[in-house]
Amino acid sequence: MDPKRASLLRQLPQVDDLLRHPELALAVGPLPRSLAAAVVRRILAEARRTINASPPEALPPQLDETVLLHNLREALCAAAKPMLRRVVNATGVVIHTNLGRSPLGAACLEQVLEVASRYNTLEYDLARGARGSRQDHLEGLLQELTGADGVLVVNNNAAAVLLALNTLALGKEVVISRGQLVEIGGSFRLPEIMAASGAILREVGTTNKTYLKDFEKAITSETAVLLKVHPSNFRILGFTHEVTLAEMVDLGRRYDLKVVEDLGSGCLVDLSRYGLEKEPTVQETLKAGADLVLFSGDKLLGGPQAGLILGNREVVGALRKNPMTRALRPDKMTLAALEATLRLYLEEPRAMTEIPTLRMLTRPVPELDRQARALARRLRRRFGARCKVDVVQSEGRAGGGALPQAPLPGRALALTIPPLAPQELEARLRRANTPVIGRVEHGVVLLDLRTVLPGDQETLMAALEEVLADLT
Repeated sequence: MDPKRASLLRQLPQVDDLLRHPELALAVGPLPRSLAAAVVRRILAEARRTINASPPEALPPQLDETVLLHNLREALCAAAKPMLRRVVNATGVVIHTNLGRSPLGAACLEQVLEVASRYNTLEYDLARGARGSRQDHLEGLLQELTGADGVLVVNNNAAAVLLALNTLALGKEVVISRGQLVEIGGSFRLPEIMAASGAILREVGTTNKTYLKDFEKAITSETAVLLKVHPSNFRILGFTHEVTLAEMVDLGRRYDLKVVEDLGSGCLVDLSRYGLEKEPTVQETLKAGADLVLFSGDKLLGGPQAGLILGNREVVGALRKNPMTRALRPDKMTLAALEATLRLYLEEPRAMTEIPTLRMLTRPVPELDRQARALARRLRRRFGARCKVDVVQSEGRAGGGALPQAPLPGRALALTIPPLAPQELEARLRRANTPVIGRVEHGVVLLDLRTVLPGDQETLMAALEEVLADLT
């Protein structure tokens, strides 16, 4: 080993010396000693690797202790924070899959805390004083809201698809339009879920056109299910033809086949009445005669992650008896959050104002404009010329595969902080104590106000304070 490299390695401090270093005291303090020591060892190991991997001509004559302490401070502070953290969503995407999809409302959180912090009736029947079923808690409520005979809740919509096909079509054929074999976020591919269920895929039609006769020609003695799938944020426009659910239901009845529709987002309110793109509601789909309707709890419904399975009581009963159901069942917190969310739908005006997802989707532009201008004035007063703020028009999105053809017009703050490039400003906002997630567009950082929740404005201003403090 060359002398310069060996000298730099010898200059690396001991773990105990760094744990006692006065410049690291605030960062080390909140951590258990064992965790702090592990973080220090990791950073020292990274420093050794850098020294050993660098060519001799790139090695400095002395170890830069300032850089080492900076890296240690950042790593120790990061270790003190939870990995799953709150952020400010300023992207304008309401159901942001990467940011946790739908935030829960106040009534929902209150019910979760009540149930999770105490013993509860998860599987206990108070009337009989005996074991009950966790599936009973939501049955009456969902029947009232949707008219469904049978109800089953699992832990997500992919699980709902898996369970439905495994129960109804294990070793049998499932007929689906080729144009609906979609891939959605996180590399979720419908054909792979179908294969995992034990069902046999039988695709019909072409990518852009599928007719009822295509389904009928595919039916054999091995056919068990006719499947219709919401295309999520994928659309084929122009020269197209799609088989309606009503046509599929009629065909299914003629051949004694089950008809299943995966609605994806699923909605209990006709959003077109609020100026948004029309999405088929759960009630409309059930009324059209589908044996099973599957949808997510944390998309347009605005609740927790869950997969809801509604439909024919006998068909749902068969799913309940599947041993796989136990592996896919929801926990007490999911059921509490889902019940609290669903109860709001008993009064639609309450649902539209108290479920954050629905509230954000339907916020009028004048309201967003007033909010943006008021916040811009506050930022200018606090930061002056150090932070240039403009109010600009923006286009948000529903997200979660819902309403893909309908951008949500709104307002955003366009931020510039010299001398930072837009990408650097966006990155620094992400690194704030409470990260602010925006986007870079047209050479500025945009913070879309549609998805900035009540209480987030102070957090946003604190994040900007951090960014500006680092520049002084």
